[in-house]
Amino acid sequence: MKNPLKFIQDVKQEAFKVTWPTAKETVQGALMVFAMAVLASLFFLLLDQVLKFFLDIILKVSL
Repeated sequence: MKNPLKFIQDVKQEAFKVTWPTAKETVQGALMVFAMAVLASLFFLLLDQVLKFFLDIILKVSL
């Protein structure tokens, strides 16, 4: 980087090219993240309960 002023001008030009999401897109994205987090938590809850059930059976048989 030989010319800091040119670098700053280039950064400014690139910053103006950024297209930010609209409020609607932001809300939709947030809702999708929330929905996926809920689905993942339900999946792992179900998986945990199934594995616990089989582990209990295995431990009872081995005693």
